[in-house]
Amino acid sequence: MGSFPNQKFDSAGSLLTAYMERLQAAAATVDRAAFERAAVVLLETFARGGILYVCGNGGSAAISNHMTCDIMKGVRSDTDLTPRIVSLSSNIEIITAIANDIAYADVFAYQLKAMVKPVDALMTISSSGNSDNIVRVIEVAKEAGIPTIAMTGFDGGRSATMADINLHVAGDNYGIIEDVHQSLMHVLAQYMRMSGMPVDLICDRKF
Repeated sequence: MGSFPNQKFDSAGSLLTAYMERLQAAAATVDRAAFERAAVVLLETFARGGILYVCGNGGSAAISNHMTCDIMKGVRSDTDLTPRIVSLSSNIEIITAIANDIAYADVFAYQLKAMVKPVDALMTISSSGNSDNIVRVIEVAKEAGIPTIAMTGFDGGRSATMADINLHVAGDNYGIIEDVHQSLMHVLAQYMRMSGMPVDLICDRKF
């Protein structure tokens, strides 16, 4: 039958309807218990003064960079929380230097190895879960003994089994998988902010 879309749609509206149906179905496949564990890992990491390192390629790099905004700025709003987060996908100068002089597969691992501390954590974002640079950075994190969380799609790839927690989206369309990953990022950030807010402020604030 093939992956979605497996036919030509006659109108943008009909594709939108089908896409949204697939998006809802894909979001429903995320393991809620694994998601709960991921939230606990992040809160515990920040509570002990650790840094959450995040990374991804392409659209997943954009989610990684976006996450630094929503957690560092968003989670601090109306709370006493001081989350520390670094996107390994954000510095194009160091990324291209490592890719050019060493290997593209090392662009995240090389950075993490230079900075990681035992109090830190790693989150990778990869639809395939199989990119060599994602696999290598998880290996470095595991060598350092820090918690690892992987957002994956399709069949999960290697990172799904390597990471301590796998937030897997059962989908076969990059856009849908990335949309759900983005939503997971938003929910984590908003949940953490909410956890540190006075109850009476929650209904008065925009999230």
